[in-house]
Amino acid sequence: MLDIAEELHRWVEQGRVFAVATVVAVGGSAPRQPGAALAVDSEGTAIGSVSGGCVEGAVYDLCVQALEDGRTVVERFGYSDEDAFAVGLTCGGVIDILVTPVRGGVFPAAVAAAATGEAAALARITAGPEELMGRALLVRPDGSYEGALGGHPELDRTAAGEARAMLDAGRTGTVEIGEDGSRCGQPLTLLVESSVPAPRMIVFGAIDFAAALVRVGKFLGYHVTVCDARPVFATPARFPEADEVVVEWPHRYLESTEVDGRTVLCVLTHDAKFDVPLLQAALKLPVAYVGAMGSRRTHEDRNERLRGVGVTELELARLRSPIGLDLGARTPEETALSIGAEIVANRRGGSGASLTGAHTPIHHDGPREPDGRIGSVA
Repeated sequence: MLDIAEELHRWVEQGRVFAVATVVAVGGSAPRQPGAALAVDSEGTAIGSVSGGCVEGAVYDLCVQALEDGRTVVERFGYSDEDAFAVGLTCGGVIDILVTPVRGGVFPAAVAAAATGEAAALARITAGPEELMGRALLVRPDGSYEGALGGHPELDRTAAGEARAMLDAGRTGTVEIGEDGSRCGQPLTLLVESSVPAPRMIVFGAIDFAAALVRVGKFLGYHVTVCDARPVFATPARFPEADEVVVEWPHRYLESTEVDGRTVLCVLTHDAKFDVPLLQAALKLPVAYVGAMGSRRTHEDRNERLRGVGVTELELARLRSPIGLDLGARTPEETALSIGAEIVANRRGGSGASLTGAHTPIHHDGPREPDGRIGSVA
């Protein structure tokens, strides 16, 4: 649901009554992952998507029905070749949809947090006793929470702990706990949707390729920073779509700014006096991706220089250089697409190979959970 939080926040402020359908479980080649949502208000206006079009009409009708009768339901949609006109997923996957009428509770606070970029997690019961279905908690990073799931007194505390752990990791996915708050007893399934600030992309080198990469980074949902030591090039006028433009030596800026496990670092300077101290620092950080531009000759020379300042072979193995996937790119825009594609493949576990003729999964949306379900990284 948090993927459409900005629009839902406006609906809440306008006093609209609405129902939300949320993907809570997937199997096979499903088009959307847990957390994807479609909402319908009392006037029939719809926003969002749960399937990319396959079952939107049927889910829309479920939302209208929920607004009429006030009931929370879970509906499964899958592929069937028995009836060519049956509602289902043409991709062959299976999705479970939780449909909930929204009338107060923690939902307004949850969409407000997501719309403003505040860290919070929404935990909802998606499988269990009928009387508990759809009940929700809003969990903050400090472990405090709003709302109540009902049932055993320990249930809220246990659910909040599980949701906080997923929020710390920036993950959206499902978790099972017992109805009494332990790992025993009748099982409940919680969908935990984490709302976290956008991941960072830091582009080092204020060149024309950087301008194209900024646009790709914004398109992919990153908070994009451009950094260069040369004030004549590092200007907001040259990078109007960047969230910030910093004039500083790259390695000094990297040492002073905050990064995390979702941050991607793109080094486009291909100048040893910038690259070596920057990559020496970058390859020691727990970031998601470090890529550096340059020819294969530049790459080999740079690696030797990095070894010379003490960078280990294990650290060098993290470096994506030459940066990007082999698309035959030449223009700045094509190169930016190549870099963006490699970042996505790295994030989702894709091979980067053509899907034509391949026998690999189409969707790689995060590490598999111990029970085989797939979680996603927000």
